[in-house]
Amino acid sequence: MNQYLLSTYAVEDEVPVTTRTAAEMGRFMERVVALESEMEASGTFVFGGALHGPDAATVVRESDGDVVMTDGPFVEAKEHVAGFYIINADDLDAALAWARKVVDAIDHPIEVRPFRATGRVQA
Repeated sequence: MNQYLLSTYAVEDEVPVTTRTAAEMGRFMERVVALESEMEASGTFVFGGALHGPDAATVVRESDGDVVMTDGPFVEAKEHVAGFYIINADDLDAALAWARKVVDAIDHPIEVRPFRATGRVQA
């Protein structure tokens, strides 16, 4: 079994989740809960989560032997990572099938990337 990262993206110009009506948020959460329940029941779901916006990011980098920390995202862009799922899937096609389901549930773009084997035991 392989593991894949399904990165969910939000677009800066879109209506933020926080401005959804209670009914819209309820429908959104119903879709997400149904998707995650299906993932868990199939043994696909490993871990997932939503992220705060890019304004909450801190970038840590090395500069001339020192560690420097700056506020804000690493890259200035209209799209940013909004959340993610780590899933188990037999192959890329299976991971892409789950990504389609995530897109249907959350209506945001998804990037699918396989994990490289590191020699460590994966859950």
